[in-house]
Amino acid sequence: MSVDPMAYEAQFFGFTPQTCMLRLYIAFQDYLFDTISVMESVILKKLDAIPGCQISPSEIRKCTHKFLFFMKDRFNELFARMEMMLLRLVLNIPRNVLLPEDRVHEQYPYGKEEFQALQEELQQLQQQCRAEAAAGEALRAELEEQKAVTAELEKILQCFDGLENICREHGIGNFKESLAFLTQNSKKLQDALKDVKEKSKNMEQHEQLL
Repeated sequence: MSVDPMAYEAQFFGFTPQTCMLRLYIAFQDYLFDTISVMESVILKKLDAIPGCQISPSEIRKCTHKFLFFMKDRFNELFARMEMMLLRLVLNIPRNVLLPEDRVHEQYPYGKEEFQALQEELQQLQQQCRAEAAAGEALRAELEEQKAVTAELEKILQCFDGLENICREHGIGNFKESLAFLTQNSKKLQDALKDVKEKSKNMEQHEQLL
Protein backbone atom coordinates (compact mmCIF):
# COMPACT_ATOMS: atom_id res chain seq x y z
CA MET A 1 0.00 0.00 0.00
CA SER A 2 1.09 3.57 -0.66
CA VAL A 3 2.68 5.60 2.18
CA ASP A 4 2.10 9.03 0.59
CA PRO A 5 -0.51 10.80 2.79
CA MET A 6 -2.10 12.48 -0.27
CA ALA A 7 -3.69 15.10 1.98
CA TYR A 8 -4.78 17.33 -0.92
CA GLU A 9 -6.64 14.45 -2.57
CA ALA A 10 -8.30 13.65 0.77
CA GLN A 11 -9.44 17.29 0.96
CA PHE A 12 -11.09 16.96 -2.46
CA PHE A 13 -12.62 13.47 -2.22
CA GLY A 14 -13.54 13.55 1.45
CA PHE A 15 -11.55 10.37 2.08
CA THR A 16 -7.94 9.30 1.64
CA PRO A 17 -7.17 7.38 -1.58
CA GLN A 18 -5.32 4.80 0.53
CA THR A 19 -8.52 4.12 2.47
CA CYS A 20 -10.37 3.59 -0.81
CA MET A 21 -7.73 1.16 -2.05
CA LEU A 22 -7.72 -0.72 1.27
CA ARG A 23 -11.48 -1.21 1.07
CA LEU A 24 -11.17 -2.44 -2.52
CA TYR A 25 -8.44 -4.86 -1.46
CA ILE A 26 -10.54 -6.26 1.38
CA ALA A 27 -13.61 -6.57 -0.88
CA PHE A 28 -11.66 -8.43 -3.61
CA GLN A 29 -9.98 -10.66 -1.05
CA ASP A 30 -13.30 -11.56 0.60
CA TYR A 31 -14.75 -12.32 -2.83
CA LEU A 32 -11.76 -14.59 -3.60
CA PHE A 33 -12.14 -16.49 -0.32
CA ASP A 34 -15.89 -16.92 -0.88
CA THR A 35 -15.29 -18.16 -4.43
CA ILE A 36 -12.73 -20.76 -3.30
CA SER A 37 -15.08 -21.91 -0.53
CA VAL A 38 -17.98 -22.34 -2.97
CA MET A 39 -15.69 -24.12 -5.44
CA GLU A 40 -14.56 -26.53 -2.74
CA SER A 41 -18.15 -27.31 -1.76
CA VAL A 42 -19.12 -27.99 -5.37
CA ILE A 43 -16.13 -30.30 -5.89
CA LEU A 44 -16.93 -32.26 -2.73
CA LYS A 45 -20.53 -32.72 -3.83
CA LYS A 46 -19.44 -33.88 -7.28
CA LEU A 47 -17.03 -36.40 -5.75
CA ASP A 48 -19.74 -37.76 -3.48
CA ALA A 49 -21.82 -38.43 -6.57
CA ILE A 50 -19.03 -40.46 -8.22
CA PRO A 51 -19.11 -44.11 -7.07
CA GLY A 52 -15.78 -45.61 -6.03
CA CYS A 53 -13.93 -42.28 -6.01
CA GLN A 54 -10.50 -42.64 -4.39
CA ILE A 55 -10.03 -38.93 -3.66
CA SER A 56 -10.76 -38.05 -0.03
CA PRO A 57 -12.34 -34.74 1.11
CA SER A 58 -9.14 -33.86 3.02
CA GLU A 59 -7.14 -34.07 -0.21
CA ILE A 60 -9.65 -31.79 -1.90
CA ARG A 61 -9.38 -29.25 0.91
CA LYS A 62 -5.59 -29.43 0.79
CA CYS A 63 -5.64 -28.76 -2.94
CA THR A 64 -8.11 -25.90 -2.64
CA HIS A 65 -5.95 -24.30 0.08
CA LYS A 66 -2.91 -24.51 -2.18
CA PHE A 67 -4.91 -22.99 -4.99
CA LEU A 68 -6.13 -20.25 -2.64
CA PHE A 69 -2.57 -19.32 -1.65
CA PHE A 70 -1.53 -19.31 -5.31
CA MET A 71 -4.48 -17.08 -6.27
CA LYS A 72 -3.81 -14.79 -3.30
CA ASP A 73 -0.19 -14.27 -4.36
CA ARG A 74 -1.26 -13.52 -7.93
CA PHE A 75 -4.01 -11.26 -6.65
CA ASN A 76 -1.56 -9.29 -4.48
CA GLU A 77 0.74 -8.76 -7.47
CA LEU A 78 -2.11 -7.64 -9.72
CA PHE A 79 -3.65 -5.45 -7.03
CA ALA A 80 -0.32 -3.72 -6.39
CA ARG A 81 -0.17 -2.75 -10.07
CA MET A 82 -3.80 -1.68 -10.07
CA GLU A 83 -3.26 0.39 -6.91
CA MET A 84 -0.27 2.16 -8.43
CA MET A 85 -2.22 3.00 -11.60
CA LEU A 86 -5.31 4.20 -9.72
CA LEU A 87 -3.34 6.33 -7.27
CA ARG A 88 -1.30 7.88 -10.07
CA LEU A 89 -3.94 8.35 -12.79
CA VAL A 90 -7.38 8.34 -11.13
CA LEU A 91 -7.16 9.34 -7.46
CA ASN A 92 -4.34 11.85 -7.91
CA ILE A 93 -4.67 15.63 -8.22
CA PRO A 94 -1.86 17.19 -10.32
CA ARG A 95 0.39 19.61 -8.47
CA ASN A 96 -0.52 22.44 -10.84
CA VAL A 97 -4.25 22.16 -10.02
CA LEU A 98 -5.88 24.21 -7.27
CA LEU A 99 -9.19 23.34 -5.63
CA PRO A 100 -11.87 26.06 -5.77
CA GLU A 101 -11.57 26.77 -2.04
CA ASP A 102 -7.82 27.35 -2.46
CA ARG A 103 -8.02 29.84 -5.34
CA VAL A 104 -7.73 32.67 -2.84
CA HIS A 105 -4.14 31.58 -2.14
CA GLU A 106 -3.34 32.04 -5.82
CA GLN A 107 -4.85 35.54 -5.85
CA TYR A 108 -3.24 36.62 -2.57
CA PRO A 109 0.01 34.66 -2.16
CA TYR A 110 1.89 35.26 1.07
CA GLY A 111 5.42 34.27 1.98
CA LYS A 112 6.66 33.25 5.40
CA GLU A 113 7.72 36.80 6.34
CA GLU A 114 4.43 38.30 5.16
CA PHE A 115 2.47 35.67 7.07
CA GLN A 116 4.47 36.43 10.21
CA ALA A 117 3.80 40.16 9.73
CA LEU A 118 0.08 39.42 9.43
CA GLN A 119 0.20 37.41 12.64
CA GLU A 120 1.93 40.26 14.47
CA GLU A 121 -0.64 42.73 13.14
CA LEU A 122 -3.42 40.41 14.28
CA GLN A 123 -1.91 40.25 17.76
CA GLN A 124 -1.71 44.05 17.90
CA LEU A 125 -5.35 44.32 16.85
CA GLN A 126 -6.33 41.83 19.53
CA GLN A 127 -4.45 43.85 22.15
CA GLN A 128 -6.16 47.03 20.96
CA CYS A 129 -9.55 45.33 21.17
CA ARG A 130 -8.81 44.19 24.73
CA ALA A 131 -7.63 47.71 25.67
CA GLU A 132 -10.76 49.27 24.16
CA ALA A 133 -12.92 46.76 25.99
CA ALA A 134 -11.20 47.63 29.29
CA ALA A 135 -11.62 51.36 28.56
CA GLY A 136 -15.29 50.75 27.84
CA GLU A 137 -15.68 49.00 31.19
CA ALA A 138 -13.97 51.92 32.93
CA LEU A 139 -16.24 54.43 31.17
CA ARG A 140 -19.31 52.44 32.14
CA ALA A 141 -18.14 52.36 35.77
CA GLU A 142 -17.51 56.12 35.69
CA LEU A 143 -20.95 56.67 34.18
CA GLU A 144 -22.56 54.68 36.98
CA GLU A 145 -20.62 56.76 39.51
CA GLN A 146 -21.77 59.98 37.81
CA LYS A 147 -25.35 58.74 37.95
CA ALA A 148 -24.99 58.16 41.70
CA VAL A 149 -23.47 61.63 42.21
CA THR A 150 -26.24 63.19 40.12
CA ALA A 151 -28.85 61.45 42.26
CA GLU A 152 -27.20 62.82 45.44
CA LEU A 153 -27.06 66.32 43.95
CA GLU A 154 -30.73 66.11 43.07
CA LYS A 155 -31.48 65.17 46.68
CA ILE A 156 -29.46 68.17 47.89
CA LEU A 157 -31.29 70.47 45.47
CA GLN A 158 -34.60 69.12 46.71
CA CYS A 159 -33.45 69.79 50.25
CA PHE A 160 -32.52 73.38 49.35
CA ASP A 161 -35.87 73.80 47.62
CA GLY A 162 -37.58 72.63 50.78
CA LEU A 163 -35.55 75.03 52.90
CA GLU A 164 -36.31 77.88 50.52
CA ASN A 165 -40.02 77.14 50.77
CA ILE A 166 -39.78 77.16 54.56
CA CYS A 167 -37.96 80.49 54.48
CA ARG A 168 -40.58 81.98 52.21
CA GLU A 169 -43.27 80.88 54.62
CA HIS A 170 -41.45 82.89 57.29
CA GLY A 171 -41.20 85.94 55.05
CA ILE A 172 -37.54 85.56 54.08
CA GLY A 173 -36.98 86.27 50.40
CA ASN A 174 -33.40 85.74 49.19
CA PHE A 175 -30.98 82.89 49.82
CA LYS A 176 -28.56 85.00 51.92
CA GLU A 177 -31.31 85.94 54.31
CA SER A 178 -32.38 82.28 54.35
CA LEU A 179 -28.92 81.16 55.44
CA ALA A 180 -28.81 83.85 58.12
CA PHE A 181 -32.25 82.74 59.33
CA LEU A 182 -31.17 79.11 59.43
CA THR A 183 -27.94 79.99 61.24
CA GLN A 184 -29.83 82.04 63.82
CA ASN A 185 -32.38 79.30 64.43
CA SER A 186 -29.62 76.69 64.61
CA LYS A 187 -27.83 78.74 67.30
CA LYS A 188 -31.08 79.07 69.23
CA LEU A 189 -31.57 75.32 69.06
CA GLN A 190 -28.00 74.71 70.22
CA ASP A 191 -28.48 77.11 73.17
CA ALA A 192 -31.78 75.47 74.06
CA LEU A 193 -30.18 72.02 73.91
CA LYS A 194 -27.32 73.20 76.10
CA ASP A 195 -29.79 74.67 78.61
CA VAL A 196 -31.75 71.42 78.69
CA LYS A 197 -28.58 69.40 79.28
CA GLU A 198 -27.53 71.70 82.17
CA LYS A 199 -30.96 71.49 83.78
CA SER A 200 -30.94 67.72 83.40
CA LYS A 201 -27.50 67.54 84.98
CA ASN A 202 -28.61 69.74 87.91
CA MET A 203 -31.68 67.57 88.46
CA GLU A 204 -29.55 64.43 88.54
CA GLN A 205 -27.21 66.00 91.11
CA HIS A 206 -30.20 67.12 93.20
CA GLU A 207 -31.64 63.59 93.16
CA GLN A 208 -28.30 62.18 94.25
CA LEU A 209 -28.19 64.56 97.20
CA LEU A 210 -31.66 63.47 98.24
